[in-house]
Amino acid sequence: MSRYQNILVAIDAQQDDQPALRRAVYLNQRIGGKIKAFLPIYDFSYEMTTLLSPDERSNMRKGVISQRTEWIRQQAHAYIEAGVDIEIKVVWHNRPYEAIIQEVLAHQHDLVLKMAHQHDRLEAVIFTPTDWHLLRKCPSPVWMVKDQPWPEGGKAVVAVNLASEEPHHDELNQKLIRETALLADMVNHTEVHLVGAYPITPINIAIELPDFDPSVYNDAIRGQHLVAMKALRQKFSIGEEFTHVAKGLPEEVIPDIALQLEAGIVVLGTIGRTGLSAAFLGNTAEQVIDHLRCDLLAIKPDDFKSPIDYEEDEDD
Repeated sequence: MSRYQNILVAIDAQQDDQPALRRAVYLNQRIGGKIKAFLPIYDFSYEMTTLLSPDERSNMRKGVISQRTEWIRQQAHAYIEAGVDIEIKVVWHNRPYEAIIQEVLAHQHDLVLKMAHQHDRLEAVIFTPTDWHLLRKCPSPVWMVKDQPWPEGGKAVVAVNLASEEPHHDELNQKLIRETALLADMVNHTEVHLVGAYPITPINIAIELPDFDPSVYNDAIRGQHLVAMKALRQKFSIGEEFTHVAKGLPEEVIPDIALQLEAGIVVLGTIGRTGLSAAFLGNTAEQVIDHLRCDLLAIKPDDFKSPIDYEEDEDD
């Protein structure tokens, strides 16, 4: 199975350094394929210039697109000279996330990489509105790259849902592990760890039921999660030492274990809150993402349908 052979990199127009492009080249050197450096740009002032004719406004837009294309070419010059297959495309679009998703749909890109900014004081990753839209609505996997060097021996941590008996959760768990294992094998034989969280005893139950024993309840819940984790790891021949089941909220457990393991990336599934709102991440995934301090790879279920429609543009 050949994956991630058609990568789209969302270029950050605000800075000269492009960690997402650097990460894409890193992947390309190990698994091959091609890269598209993509930048949607828009300047409302050009649309408001009533003194200019439509042709003059069009020419001004083309001029800006040409300038930005050359700017990206300069940034990618060393990679292109080294033989990396990089296509550069700049489009005029007032919603960057829509432009990116439409490009993914039009050209079957199988991975999107975009830089996520780091909050200096907390070392947490800060996501922009465009990032959130991509994580919620992009049909292909989205890799948010932290603007930090990849940690030495950085591991891949897969966040799995061990609590649900619904088939779609089990299918997504298996897809996450399968995709991560394939990628890890192709990229430096990276260690893959599975992480699951189980809930603490509900306080209201302990108060309302005098005979309720919290320790017995905790042991039973932990046991269920350990059994589910064992079944999952055995299916993929993963050693027990690479699995972690901890008590607490997923948004606390997963980032904490990722930090302890010095993970380079956390892989998680983004699934809708209900069947009618598949554009949303879901509360748990969204909260986990907000607490991460490393790269993130968000993968959708096989049946995910993006709410963004592909619109053919004039350049295609």
